[in-house]
Amino acid sequence: MLLGGLRSAEVRSLRLADVDMGLRRVRVTGKGGKERIVPVDQAFFAELAAYLREERPAACASAACFVVLRGPTAGQQLTEAGLRRIFRTHRASSGAIRVRPHRLRHTYGTELAAAGIDLLALRELMGHANPESTAAYVHLAPEVLAVEYARARAVRS
Repeated sequence: MLLGGLRSAEVRSLRLADVDMGLRRVRVTGKGGKERIVPVDQAFFAELAAYLREERPAACASAACFVVLRGPTAGQQLTEAGLRRIFRTHRASSGAIRVRPHRLRHTYGTELAAAGIDLLALRELMGHANPESTAAYVHLAPEVLAVEYARARAVRS
């Protein structure tokens, strides 16, 4: 979610076949069944490889990347309730009480917007149908506004 801007449902439905480690991208199915290809940071693939090697049951036959690790449903695709429980457990042990799945996605979008990514590119990466959804990730500091204003005035003069 943080390294690819994925929605929690996209992470939960991610299949092993959707992950292309060589090209460093994943294929996700977003809202409305809309499919998109998302380039993902190398750190994602390092974490995924460690998860597959060290945590995911070796005999697991599920096509889903992320599965239940313990209990009577071990090996089945991770559910929304299961993902919420993982976050709740880690929030309690780490003290990071504000971390939620969508906040990680929002951080991804905000960081890319702050780095100056083209908003049309960000819109595609995030899988937004509405441009206004993408615009919500842009938070301009007063200093940025002043520089942009001065630049526009200089061009006009």
